[in-house]
Amino acid sequence: MDVFVRMFRTGTETLVAGCDAELAGRTFQEDDLYLEVKEDFYCGECITLDASGAFLLRATILNLVGEKIVGKAVELGLVDPENVLQIGETVHAQMVRL
Repeated sequence: MDVFVRMFRTGTETLVAGCDAELAGRTFQEDDLYLEVKEDFYCGECITLDASGAFLLRATILNLVGEKIVGKAVELGLVDPENVLQIGETVHAQMVRL
């Protein structure tokens, strides 16, 4: 399996948190940016990268960590590559659909 995704629903919002499977539980830092890939937030279902597209497309809010899943969001037009942050050895992206 390639990635973890977890869906949270509150009111009219659907937050999808996702990370590349090998990043779960790791911590990254770049200057004053600090990112902890907490398993209780990011690690829901472990699925293939292709299957993650259906989750990403349903989201009104995305919180993603890792080259694979962030790349999938970019490929789907959900995240502008110019807005992807490099934090240490990984990438991080967020999206809010207004």
